[in-house]
Amino acid sequence: MKKILLLALLPVLFLSACGEKESASKDGLTGAVRVDGSSTVFPITEAVGEEFQNLPRGLRVTVGISGTGGGFKKFLAGETDINDASRPIKGKEVKMADEAGVEFVEIPVAFDGLSVLINPANNWVDHMTINELHKIWQPGSTVKTWKDVRASWPAQPITLYGPDVDSGTFDYFTEVVNGKSQVCRPDYTASADDNVLVTGIAGDVNALGYFGYAYYEENKDKLKLVPIDGGAGPVLPSESTINNGSYAPLSRPLFIYVSEGAAARPEIQAFIKFYMEQAAALSAEVGYVALPDEAYRLAMAKFSRLKTGSAFNTEKAKSGDYSISEILSW
Repeated sequence: MKKILLLALLPVLFLSACGEKESASKDGLTGAVRVDGSSTVFPITEAVGEEFQNLPRGLRVTVGISGTGGGFKKFLAGETDINDASRPIKGKEVKMADEAGVEFVEIPVAFDGLSVLINPANNWVDHMTINELHKIWQPGSTVKTWKDVRASWPAQPITLYGPDVDSGTFDYFTEVVNGKSQVCRPDYTASADDNVLVTGIAGDVNALGYFGYAYYEENKDKLKLVPIDGGAGPVLPSESTINNGSYAPLSRPLFIYVSEGAAARPEIQAFIKFYMEQAAALSAEVGYVALPDEAYRLAMAKFSRLKTGSAFNTEKAKSGDYSISEILSW
């Protein structure tokens, strides 16, 4: 994982076991697979790309990190084949896709739990509620100190860290905590690089921040998780609480989006098939929670028949009344 986190500092990764020159493989596949998007989904796709290129073929996989929103801009402009996304595609992005004539297949690949983090030396925060998070992060918030959040906490200034506005993690967190995506106080340290957030929180006893569970797992010796009370008592994110839905409302699926045009190419078909076969093991390896086996089977079937459009960007899916396998069956 150290390799993954170091490589994440680069704007674009060239994951090639064969060099820059594209060559024919033993199975007749040539060309490149171009991926960009979410820094949260990046570790999974990067791991899949490395394993895919260990096979005896001349394909080249490139993975960029432009954030979910930035990645969708490239994807809808035809600059990439696949977009990593830490949230479902937005309605405005669907409209942009329609205008650009881009059809896409939506594929969930793992679960993640947005983790709220503090410095290990913080000995006063035992848990936080969604209402307290809202009090801190809402636009126009007057919270300056920990005491402003809870009277029993010290009158020390809070230093806030979080993803930037192009991040799907930012979109999801603000929608859950503040009731509307992209609505947030502006006075915090924002970065598209989760490692910057880790470093900031680890170096400041008064820090509070959030990002995906996998990055906490990789840095748990430097950080401290905050149990979150979503209405049923405080719960820590873990593989079991994220998978069974008890870590609510801050758990979510992660996605890749494949353009219909790219999906017609044999090298993309081979890559997606390999991705679905390896996603469970590699997601767990890099700190995420695998989907049920049935979900991967249904996702592959959806890709195979090129069922385009978004099922997850619907009020029905957002209601929380349906499992991921049920949504994939629609």
